[in-house]
Amino acid sequence: MHPVIFLGGAVLLGALFALQEWFSSRSWNYHIHLGLLLGAWGVQYFLWGALCWLIWWKLRPQINNATPRTMLTLFFPLSIAVSVIEEMIWIVFFPKLPMGRPPMPYWHRLIFNLDGELVNNMVLFWSAFFLFKGIGYYQRYREKEMAATQLQSQLVQAQMRALRMQLNPHFLFNTMNSISSLMRSDVQAADLMLEQLSRLLRITLHRGDAQFIPLSDEMEFVEMYLAMQDRRFAGRVRQEMKVDPHLHDAFVPTMILQPIVENAYAHGLSRVSSNGLLTVEASSEDSKLCLRVTNTGLGLHPILPRNGSGKGVGLANVKDRLRMHYGTEHTFSISEIENNTVQVVVTLPLQFSVRPTENPARYGA
Repeated sequence: MHPVIFLGGAVLLGALFALQEWFSSRSWNYHIHLGLLLGAWGVQYFLWGALCWLIWWKLRPQINNATPRTMLTLFFPLSIAVSVIEEMIWIVFFPKLPMGRPPMPYWHRLIFNLDGELVNNMVLFWSAFFLFKGIGYYQRYREKEMAATQLQSQLVQAQMRALRMQLNPHFLFNTMNSISSLMRSDVQAADLMLEQLSRLLRITLHRGDAQFIPLSDEMEFVEMYLAMQDRRFAGRVRQEMKVDPHLHDAFVPTMILQPIVENAYAHGLSRVSSNGLLTVEASSEDSKLCLRVTNTGLGLHPILPRNGSGKGVGLANVKDRLRMHYGTEHTFSISEIENNTVQVVVTLPLQFSVRPTENPARYGA
């Protein structure tokens, strides 16, 4: 829709109509100078091209969102006005047309031309209108297609990044060593930890390309992850999960909480020797789902000079996916609510799964 291409295409279309009329007139032994026809048709379609491009430039949102009522109350009067304006300009350039008639004053020629051309001009206007509307539909379709492709890529990257953050070789090595040690003293505990590890891997890998899941599934994943962290930190951290039972079927993006919890351990809880506290909450406020992750530790500022190579990767991923899923209909904030206590708050539109949760996880009761 660049103006040069748009106007050039309109003039080319006018030239084709001029050639058609010229060949038709010669077949009927009615000779009209080709230059006159090219000028008349070229100027006419140049004017239409310029007017239509101005309409596209100024009224594109109204065209894309036009309803039958808007078309009747706004665009129908506009089509008449544009048709008249085009004829008023055109007859200034060609005062000797129509040929074969005595000279007429400006307004008589305008009425004469409108009598024969108004319907044709209206057809041109509405053809351009529906062309623009079709282009708008196509652009929105392509934007949605590109957004879906980007979301798919982001989801795969988030899953792989979560696997690297949660189950990196060092973490797996320590976990398997812990299981091996427990086998000599507490077989039941070792079996439970191994089961939790396998379930964590299985859930992560089997979710496939799902972009949204019920909150109950996300919290079950977080619950298993916290259970493993609890064994890893040997009682140094007290964990609390507070979830409104009415929100079990609320839709949330896949793996939206785990990177936040991982960040809380990596930058806060891992640095305390005792009495650490992690709280994961889910509640509803008006038509919004509110997710809060609060942790004690060393506050926000000690994070900045450390882990320069990879700091913020998980949170940046969460922010990007929230932006792509919800646009401006979400909020994400991280703040130090009191001394050495950090809180991440995420609000999302409250949407529910069509299926009820059959086996809710062990939280929020």
